[in-house]
Amino acid sequence: MKLVEAFDRTVRCYPTETALVTEDGRAFSYRELDERSTRLANALERRVGSARCAVLAHNGPPAITAMLAGNERGVATVQLSFRATTGELVEMAETASARALLFDDGNVETALELLDRGTFDAAIHAGDATVEHDDVESYEAVLDAASPDRRDDHPIGDECAVLYTSGTTSTPKAVPFDQEQLWYGAIQGVMEQGIDETDVALCTTPWYHMVTTDAWLYPHFVAGATVVLQRSFDPRGALELVEERDVTGLLAVPTQLRRLNAVQAEEGYDTSSLSYVRTGGSPLTKRLVEETAERLGERIYNTYGMTEGGPNLSYAHPEVQRERPGTIGKEAFSYELRVVEPAPLSENPDPEATVDAGERGEILARGPGMSTGYIDNPEAEAKTYFDGWLRTRDVAEVDEDGFLYVVDRVDNMILSGGENVYPAEVERALESHPDVREACVFGTPDDEWDNVVTAVVVTDADLTADDLSQFCLDHDGLANFKRPREYVVTSDSLPRTETGKIVRGELADRYFPEG
Repeated sequence: MKLVEAFDRTVRCYPTETALVTEDGRAFSYRELDERSTRLANALERRVGSARCAVLAHNGPPAITAMLAGNERGVATVQLSFRATTGELVEMAETASARALLFDDGNVETALELLDRGTFDAAIHAGDATVEHDDVESYEAVLDAASPDRRDDHPIGDECAVLYTSGTTSTPKAVPFDQEQLWYGAIQGVMEQGIDETDVALCTTPWYHMVTTDAWLYPHFVAGATVVLQRSFDPRGALELVEERDVTGLLAVPTQLRRLNAVQAEEGYDTSSLSYVRTGGSPLTKRLVEETAERLGERIYNTYGMTEGGPNLSYAHPEVQRERPGTIGKEAFSYELRVVEPAPLSENPDPEATVDAGERGEILARGPGMSTGYIDNPEAEAKTYFDGWLRTRDVAEVDEDGFLYVVDRVDNMILSGGENVYPAEVERALESHPDVREACVFGTPDDEWDNVVTAVVVTDADLTADDLSQFCLDHDGLANFKRPREYVVTSDSLPRTETGKIVRGELADRYFPEG
């Protein structure tokens, strides 16, 4: 099934039900959202024909309308990050062959620079800001002038979206998806969390990320639920929306959960309406599971995935999460996962070389919702896709019941004194200290040991390196050779990507520039 067909079914079934609500109270029914997306699809057809439209915007109705208009056209929406640099945006748009740009008030300056560089043939501004540029049209005026009737030749293809990888070490890679691939992700989300038309979902994470697009927005639209949009994440504002709108579902990466829990502990908003909290993006600690269950809601779904995978690759039901904190569960409904013997990054792992319970290996995945390659990046594509499999580069441990625990990335492994050390395992041990907020572990070059295990620890308490060293010595879950030998203790939060991944290279450069 295609997403445009799934959305059409929702409009038929729930035409007058609320599809979108903004934080300032504007609401759109499914019928209204459908008409606006049709008008935008027709307007784009008139301006750029079958070319793709890029969107540079915060969470808001224009971004959502553009997603649906792209599906109606059958032409991918190019989902740009408003946190990218202008140079990155130019490369991202050119790689995806986008010829139109839709932007909002928060991105006017960047959008005008992109237009002056000649990146786009047409530009539409959604918002109240004054924009003085001959090539920019008003979003509302464009919609008003367009036909509300779907063209007979739409959709002209089956494209859905071009999304981008996180890009912690390189320029984000462009990943194209068709509508059937992302339909699998949408219906998978409906099945995992039991979403239906009575649900009210709060969207605080950027709309253009895969987890927001395919694991949050599309599942709720397919089910006919209501989505409450927060323009950008603010923990106090998010909790106010949960209380005011009787929100039933919340998506938040672990760093956001920590901030939500901290505000909730101080101010005590009514979150009794919450029936599911979905998280993922980085390892989930036992402490965070317990705090979230106490302060926000007990039904916590931990999920695991990657942009290239479309729908999440695995998920852990709340009951499983309570019994096995930190597990990413087992393979999701439309996926097959295998944990196999790790291989060098220059070689493909053997899908048949699966590891036994209690052992560690690299996760491989395959399923109908995954992408099949990158746009114009054959070198990177060869390292990630092979023989129908998706190489995740994530190392996981398998327990006796088949549940998976992500240990680390293959390329994060530290070789120290002939032993392999995975940073995430050491980070979990350090973060179990009651006074440690977060930790990052990496290797620093050493003539004797090849690399020394080094930790940057964030705390607001009066902790010393000796205190942390003794804590690790006393920790019964951390072998002595894995202990950090060098520490940096700071109150500064760790640098992270938008999806919560630590930018390790930035920390290494900051504290060990000679390394």
